[in-house]
Amino acid sequence: MQDSRHPTPAATTPPERHGPELDLLTSLEQAVDALASRRPSSSPLAARLILQLTRIADVIVYDIESRVHRPHGWSWSGFRVLFTLWTAGPLESRQITQMTGMSRAGVSALVKTLERDGLITRARSETDRRTVEVDLTEEGRALVDDVLDAHHEREQLWAGLLTDDEQHQLSTLLEKLARGSEDLGANVRE
Repeated sequence: MQDSRHPTPAATTPPERHGPELDLLTSLEQAVDALASRRPSSSPLAARLILQLTRIADVIVYDIESRVHRPHGWSWSGFRVLFTLWTAGPLESRQITQMTGMSRAGVSALVKTLERDGLITRARSETDRRTVEVDLTEEGRALVDDVLDAHHEREQLWAGLLTDDEQHQLSTLLEKLARGSEDLGANVRE
């Protein structure tokens, strides 16, 4: 069904095909240009911003995951759960979900895998026997300690592409987006 707000042009010229030289920034510009030409009422600036955020986040995550975490046998998501427990201590699964932004199903599956691998435990809370808390085992804590330096080294290399002032500016702007998500009524994983 056609959306009346975004009518499809009668004759759409297919986008120019690019060879293997198409890189991240070129493909991003191609996407923004296509949007602007096919949806004149769109905001190319907004599209560029969100595409930049999501694509560079994907590149950074893949880089750190493939260089640091995969060699240890876990994914970026696994590290997020382990690191969250390393920083916060024992948590309920729902708290891990809230703190990582991951889905309940994703956290549940990861908790089972990480428990099977001996990196975390699940136990009834001593203060509220109705709840189950997830915590790092000694092996899990040692593994996070072991990999954290390599992880942070990659973070520093990526952040080092910006000056200190630029890092502060970007951090401030990203915090503004995070705070604004509530005002937008953004869907968040629960």
